[in-house]
Amino acid sequence: MRLFIREQLPLLLFYAGQMMLIGLWYWLAVPDHAAFTVVYGALLSFALLLLYLAYRYYSQRKLYARLESSLAEMDQALGDLGETPMAAAVTDLLRHQFQMYKNELYDTRQKLDNHTAFINRWIHQMKTPVSVLQLTLQDLDIEDEAADGMQEEIDRLRKGLEMALYTSRLDKFEQDFKVESIPLRDAVEQAVAVNRQWFIRKGIYPEIRVPADLSIISDAKWLAFILGQVIVNAVNYSIEEGGKVVFIAYGQGPHTVLEIRDEGIGIAKEDLGRVFEPYFTGNQGRQYHESTGMGLFLVREVCLKLDHQIELESEPGEGTTVRFTFEK
Repeated sequence: MRLFIREQLPLLLFYAGQMMLIGLWYWLAVPDHAAFTVVYGALLSFALLLLYLAYRYYSQRKLYARLESSLAEMDQALGDLGETPMAAAVTDLLRHQFQMYKNELYDTRQKLDNHTAFINRWIHQMKTPVSVLQLTLQDLDIEDEAADGMQEEIDRLRKGLEMALYTSRLDKFEQDFKVESIPLRDAVEQAVAVNRQWFIRKGIYPEIRVPADLSIISDAKWLAFILGQVIVNAVNYSIEEGGKVVFIAYGQGPHTVLEIRDEGIGIAKEDLGRVFEPYFTGNQGRQYHESTGMGLFLVREVCLKLDHQIELESEPGEGTTVRFTFEK
């Protein structure tokens, strides 16, 4: 109703001005200045205007109701808006636009699916030469700094391919996860074992304080991924050899909390609010050229999809604590 009144307001103002001018002209033109005649004519004209406005509103009430209400779903705009020429024209326009939107959305999804399929195939193809390089390096049995450097670059390639693979899978997350009860200590130990070369290379020691009886509800594959990302960050940003990465877990009501604490360079206070943004590396992250700014972003996205909570606390020069909260 408000939209209808706003739309008809210019007509009402024009009508009021017209009545004033015609009434004045009639008052001056008629010798007897019959006020009753002027008022009667104005009231009659106003009554006709009200009948017109009532008909106008009644015939287009569906159109005004649709324009004044928000849409919960896209196809709600395609309902019948009335039989008037304006309502029919708006209905045809909305249907045409909705069809164009569906066509564009379909094309975009097809391109995205093709791109994701290409990325997945490319990543799996790249895993083969990386594995060949790993086996070749082991067969050479070289014990020097050059071999360590080659091994480090191979590990970086493997981690980069893993990150790219899991990034591409995020869009199809609903088709690629299985929720189950997972012993938390086993998950942490497996994540540490997979990343043991990073600990050895940096001279960092893992310390696991996770009770054996704690279990969480999660997806084993995605859980391993997020733990691996946090472990790599904790090791990479450690200040010196001999430091520790401590894994502490405890129950908290209906939840299980896992804290991963490192003794690294920490994060500046001005960067804490942005660490989960994609491609954000921060002041400390720029000191390390391999930092992509995607690790914590992907960890948070996976946690959101699995309904896990993640928090981060840090002090520059004192280390960082990443805290996960899981359902038991």
